[in-house]
Amino acid sequence: MPTLVVTNFNIVCSTLGGFITLFGLVSYLFKERYYLSEASDILLPEVISLLVGVSFSPAAANLIRPLDYADGSEESLAQITLYFSRLVLGVQLVLAGVQLPSRYLLREWKPLALLLGPGMTAMWLCSSLIIYALVPHLNFIHALAVGACVTPTDPVLSNSIVKGKFADQNVPKGLQKIIIAESGANDGLGYPFLFIALYLIKYNGEHGLGQTGGSAKAIGLWFGETWAYTIFLSIIYGAVIGWAAKELLHRAEKRFAPPQPTPSALWGTADLFITGTCGMIGSDDVLACFVAGNAFTWDDWFRLETLDDSLQPTIDMLLNLSIFMWFGAVCPWNTFLHNDVIPLYRLVFLGILVLLFRRLPVVYAMHRFIPQIEAQRQAIFVGFFGPIGVSAVFYLYVSLEFLGLVKVDGEVREDARRLQSIMTIVIWFLAISSIVVHGLTIPLGKLGFYLPRTISNALDSGNRDEPVTPFPISRTSVERISQLHERREPQIGPDQRPLDGMPARPVFRIGGSVIRSRENQSRTPASISRKSSPDNTENRPVLAQDTIT
Repeated sequence: MPTLVVTNFNIVCSTLGGFITLFGLVSYLFKERYYLSEASDILLPEVISLLVGVSFSPAAANLIRPLDYADGSEESLAQITLYFSRLVLGVQLVLAGVQLPSRYLLREWKPLALLLGPGMTAMWLCSSLIIYALVPHLNFIHALAVGACVTPTDPVLSNSIVKGKFADQNVPKGLQKIIIAESGANDGLGYPFLFIALYLIKYNGEHGLGQTGGSAKAIGLWFGETWAYTIFLSIIYGAVIGWAAKELLHRAEKRFAPPQPTPSALWGTADLFITGTCGMIGSDDVLACFVAGNAFTWDDWFRLETLDDSLQPTIDMLLNLSIFMWFGAVCPWNTFLHNDVIPLYRLVFLGILVLLFRRLPVVYAMHRFIPQIEAQRQAIFVGFFGPIGVSAVFYLYVSLEFLGLVKVDGEVREDARRLQSIMTIVIWFLAISSIVVHGLTIPLGKLGFYLPRTISNALDSGNRDEPVTPFPISRTSVERISQLHERREPQIGPDQRPLDGMPARPVFRIGGSVIRSRENQSRTPASISRKSSPDNTENRPVLAQDTIT
């Protein structure tokens, strides 16, 4: 007898597939019925996915049970979240590298160096100072570790301001590219800011209890492992893999001449390969993916080939909706209210201050030295839209994994355990705050701009039979154009009747030449030009090159 097989796998597939399908249908409805070409953005995909994840979490409907998938182990659940974040960041950063024009990192190295060097350092210090001031009983080195996790800007949320028609109409192309490049590069460059603090905590915290070497060993490991092995090796590795893939694809296309367009799935497979191999050697797979994507389109060939590709946004949407649903289900919501680290009112105030002062003052102070930021309004725009999201959660779990290895007599050291609790509460809260605030800002701006006009058009279409264009010309403009056409119509009197076979209005080629019938070869252009002289502009025929202004 058939029975229901309600397993975790079946529930997850049903829930995820049903939500994404429903979201796509609603987006299509808004696009077709209300003429919202950017419906997927206006419907707040990140925020809605987060809320759906919360609704299906164990605290609500209990359809998504993350702890069950990890066999009841908190450590396994942390590993799943870390690897999922790595995967999404890798895909997004390969895509970010591919989107940049030819040799962009080389041509624009000066503004990028300013944003990634002094800019990131100042953002790190600003975030750390705010955290140090508001979290009780927290020393400054621990605050530096927490601040390092929220320093990189999130490439997933940054897409809302650099992609789509709204961005094309409101954000200059140069500004879009510098935002993409910065958000792609600084995700991988968060390691040095994080590990200088973690190494000092490990070898200096609690007077170096359980460790040997002190500050000298911490600084040595920071230069040797973090900079040389993690950062520089990942840059070289990503550049080699991206360049090799580009050359192999070029040669394959020339030799076999495939009739189909270039397969755009290559960037996704390259991401998986780089993420896996960099993970095996312990290097920075996030930075390697971004460098590989840029090297892959160094000559701009692949970027131009895939401009109109539909596979990239499809995979992008699937991963983004999935990761934010997962965040909604695994976020420790209860700890925001019940913890011995920081009270809720301080946590809310911390979130407001970090979102306002982590990045905005730094970018505003430097914008005169960045050619792509041409005005103060653009500086405020770029400064505010530095979201905290997937990258912050990724660095959170990297930190938790590192601190879990700081042990004394087989147990996690006391200062490391307390820092784990602080980082979990503060970073999750800041990430959720940024997802909501930055996820709402652009869509609500679009909604306020388009909604009154589109709803008015939709309501009017039900009261009349003729179709309504999404963006109709005003009645005044239509009347003026009609009057202008009527004024320019030639007035032909009885003594100006056209000859048989000759049209009432001469037909002109572009440029003004006359097309005459064979029977009327005697009618010369000179006679027509006399009728169209400047003294008789009222009766002048409308030329093909005339423009209505």
